[in-house]
Amino acid sequence: MTSPPKNPHEPGIDVDDDLWESGPVYSASNRPLARLVARPVREFLRVEAAGSLLLMLAAVVALVWANSPWASSYDALWHTHLVLDVGPLHLDESLQHWVNDALMVIFFFVVGLEIKYELVNGDLRDPRTAALPIVAAVGGMAVPALLYVALNPPGSEGNAGWGIPMATDIAFAVGVLGVLGRRIPSAARLFLLTLAIVDDIGAILVIAVFYTSDLSLGWLAIAIGLLALMVVARRLRIWTVVVYAVLGVGVWFALLESGVHATLAGVAIGLLAPATSLLNEEVARGYATEALRDRRLDPDELDKMRFLLKESVSVVERLQSSLHPVSAYVVLPVFALANAGVELGAFGKVFTEPVGVGIVLGLVLGKPVGIFLASFVAVRLGLGRLPEDTTWPMLLGLGAVGGIGFTVSIFIAGLSFPGADLLTEEAKIAILLASLVAAVVGVLVLLAATRRTSDAAEPAA
Repeated sequence: MTSPPKNPHEPGIDVDDDLWESGPVYSASNRPLARLVARPVREFLRVEAAGSLLLMLAAVVALVWANSPWASSYDALWHTHLVLDVGPLHLDESLQHWVNDALMVIFFFVVGLEIKYELVNGDLRDPRTAALPIVAAVGGMAVPALLYVALNPPGSEGNAGWGIPMATDIAFAVGVLGVLGRRIPSAARLFLLTLAIVDDIGAILVIAVFYTSDLSLGWLAIAIGLLALMVVARRLRIWTVVVYAVLGVGVWFALLESGVHATLAGVAIGLLAPATSLLNEEVARGYATEALRDRRLDPDELDKMRFLLKESVSVVERLQSSLHPVSAYVVLPVFALANAGVELGAFGKVFTEPVGVGIVLGLVLGKPVGIFLASFVAVRLGLGRLPEDTTWPMLLGLGAVGGIGFTVSIFIAGLSFPGADLLTEEAKIAILLASLVAAVVGVLVLLAATRRTSDAAEPAA
């Protein structure tokens, strides 16, 4: 989940003054707020780690707020009920539930888009290239879960939380690598990104299969039927966004009523989005060049140009580009603000109670061990090979970074212990602590590994 590259013709970036017919837009002007606020904020949001920093800031604000003299206002805000009553549609949920069940659909939709892109155009398309991160992801999910179950065996109070330490937070993991800059080989970054995407697939399956309660087959059938209608509409080349938006809302509501977590609607719809462009790019470019031959644009030609340019890029790529900032800079920080506000009075239990210990050990120890051992076995068996310019110590550091669970771990924690607020709070504190430790350990291991590599590469004096 990386920021898009700079466009030299985008408003706000220095261009020839002759470009503007009636003066630049506000953000490109020399007004004080534009120079001192608008442009610096935009440049900050282009930094790869910006989303992770906002996510961390939101979590810190939530923690401070929930443990301050104004803690009651935090609880009051997120437990405020919002009612939606439109015809047959009646929903009465707390603000926190609206964030977790509705707003997070955008995040999971973007995840679905990323998985679809990787399956069609990325590393997951090539089995040989994808083999190592897939095997590593499986090891990175299995070992933490087994560690957790060893401390919280079946029948125990906390056993339902076994899925919590399985998750890797893509935004945070990629953000940590972004902080390290060019020290990390691009192939190693790609390995971690692919691993995190496979990890997301595993987390989605775990949520769908093991964290579904009171299943209503009727509503589930409606959701599947609406998804089938989307497939039919796509086959008929119906290209109107409104049709898919209406069907998508229907899928979300049907899943919400079915007992399957509603956010999975986002994943399913993302996987159905076309990952190949509607138009042949070269032919479309030729038509666009012809339309500009007379050096004039009327409204009809402008519409034609928009269609030619837009449909030369796949729906998946367009939606990723437009929704990634919404997901990274709005949805995830709001989710952290709504869910990370736990009272730290239970902090000591993280080191004494099996739920907290299981989560910390699973993320901090289980993740790197699982990823490293699975990768080692895969390489030895010839199923894959280390990414280019990546050493085994680097892989261990990448595994440690994979222990940053945060978003999806907190999400699963909210599903694991319904009605047991103390266990949920203990789990969330453990996730926050483990994710912080995993990030620090990962950075230190990667710094040591890359320093050793650079020292070995330097010629002797």
